[in-house]
Amino acid sequence: MANFQYTALTTEGVMTEGSVEASGRQEALRQLEGRGLSPLGLQEGRGHKPKANEGGFNLFESKKVTSKQLENFTRLLSSLLAAGLPLSRALVILCKEASSPAAKAKWKEVHDLVIDGVSLADAMARSPETFPKVYTAMVHAGETGGFLDVVLAQIADFQNREKELKGKVMTAMLYPIILLVIALLVLAGMLIWFIPRFETMFDGLGGELPVITQIVMGVSDMITNYGLFVLIGIGGIFAALKSWLSSEQGRRQWQEVLLKAPVLGALVSKFAMARFTRMLGTLLGAGVPLIDSLKVARRSIGNQVLVDAVENSTDQVKKGGSIGPSLANCRDLFPGSVVEMISVAEESGRLDIELVRIADVTEGDLDRQLKTAVALTEPLMLFFIASFIGTIFIALLLPIFSIQDHIK
Repeated sequence: MANFQYTALTTEGVMTEGSVEASGRQEALRQLEGRGLSPLGLQEGRGHKPKANEGGFNLFESKKVTSKQLENFTRLLSSLLAAGLPLSRALVILCKEASSPAAKAKWKEVHDLVIDGVSLADAMARSPETFPKVYTAMVHAGETGGFLDVVLAQIADFQNREKELKGKVMTAMLYPIILLVIALLVLAGMLIWFIPRFETMFDGLGGELPVITQIVMGVSDMITNYGLFVLIGIGGIFAALKSWLSSEQGRRQWQEVLLKAPVLGALVSKFAMARFTRMLGTLLGAGVPLIDSLKVARRSIGNQVLVDAVENSTDQVKKGGSIGPSLANCRDLFPGSVVEMISVAEESGRLDIELVRIADVTEGDLDRQLKTAVALTEPLMLFFIASFIGTIFIALLLPIFSIQDHIK
């Protein structure tokens, strides 16, 4: 048992202090609630040493909170706050309802910080691996404006839409990825096991092999004899590429390359525009001021090159400009027609509704373009697979034809 010092409010709104004996923090909170007290602060007394794996935390359980658990947390917290529950009590309920030890520990961590006087946004910001920056920025806007429950509901809806959109992208890419993996496995099998048997036969026949056969045999020899070094080299290249992409300069250069790619660039821009317009419309619909909404929404874009472009637009709006003309300079992100629709909606006072509608239309177009791109990718990949395998068979058949001509 441990001693906990508390500061709390009574049902009459009077602040009181005291101590309770409990086996843990949650038990102390339950005792305070049983006395009709709303805790403002709870500190564990000296002399208590937490036991290893306290709270029944299984060391083999995943310590990461999933996106689904975060969405459920957000939606339930919004409902509890809308029902009039205090934030601390709502967080206690969420701790009890957590679906995994990792989620329970994280919600408890947030709760403990909140009752110690930390704002919800700041408490969440201390766990960036669970709460993204965009998430905490929206929570901060909701706390500042006094409509936290509304913003949380909007966040949950946004998370659901994001998950659906990413799911469509992953589903569209699944079949081409499977084809690529199968092609690589087939080629590796031919180079490692199939071709060396022909090489033994060709060595016994004598004579000079065709150039294409020599190239294929050379590749097969390299993979067979130096395959481990090849894998190490490929691993080193990937490690260097990952390190380069993790740097600010490398990330920007890669994002610029993606934006300039013939088909992929348009898809990346549409995906970023859909995220930005939905986030901005969601925030404005929740009552967040335009400047604050722009600051939060531009973080959701995901491409630093486009984020910089939108930041310039935010500066123009701060100076008193309209949002439509300020976005006209971001041609990589906003086509002229979208800028006009935003300008008209701003003049008519329907900006939040129009932004969400633009996001819906853009996501529909993106879905169709993804399906078209995949439909074109599949035959192209089959063509390249057939070309590689056909080249290998031709390289193996040419010496046989040469032997037949020599016999004749």
